[in-house]
Amino acid sequence: MIKFIYSMALILILSITPVFGEPKSILVSAASSLTQVFTEIGTEFEKKHAIRVFFNFGASGMLLQQIENGAPADVFASADQENVDKGIEKNVLDVSTRKNFVKNNLVLIVPKDNVLNLKSIADLKKEEVLKIALGNPITVPAGRYTKGLLEKEGLYSLLEKKYIPGENARQVLEYVVRGEVDAGFVYKTDAALFQDKIQVIVADLSPKPILYPIVSVLKTPNPKETKLFIDFLSSPEALKLFQKYQFGRP
Repeated sequence: MIKFIYSMALILILSITPVFGEPKSILVSAASSLTQVFTEIGTEFEKKHAIRVFFNFGASGMLLQQIENGAPADVFASADQENVDKGIEKNVLDVSTRKNFVKNNLVLIVPKDNVLNLKSIADLKKEEVLKIALGNPITVPAGRYTKGLLEKEGLYSLLEKKYIPGENARQVLEYVVRGEVDAGFVYKTDAALFQDKIQVIVADLSPKPILYPIVSVLKTPNPKETKLFIDFLSSPEALKLFQKYQFGRP
């Protein structure tokens, strides 16, 4: 699967890079929770700068692994600080371009009908609660935040047999939306996308705001275009879209 993603990304770059002159496109690897807002921001960026933006969305840890293994990318937007730290340590990300651009929060959600009448994290201990979705803590920042929270509450090991891991935050959301699990831990911004199909039973579980960093890939062949995109995230157009999707300002 990873090799397939690499190949598709490479094909995209080769197909959109002009034969003559400077490249007028960039590839942004971004956390899955940024899918909707970045898609719209990409459209606005293209209008303003005449530079096309292609996106590769996924779990932040998996995206970093792709970059480390040589996958094409110009920009990395992560849902956590840890993966950017790792990328800088491994000399694949440019620390001088690092910038926190939005913040988010972790919430606990259930299907809209909430047939088990869950009202708190402690209610997850109920015998009738059989499936709890959370991101894989190894590669998914939301999963790692969830694990830390549950460990602090003394619940992580106790609930272990109930976990249904997701490959990214959006997959966890989909499990809850479809009613395939009894509860799930997602970002506030994810929950806002399906307010008609889920309930947020515990809001703002994060002990401190979750800050999203963005950084240029060190060996990007498009440093000028990359800088323009990173700077654009502070523009009025981008800030309006972040607000629309309920991301906070860092």
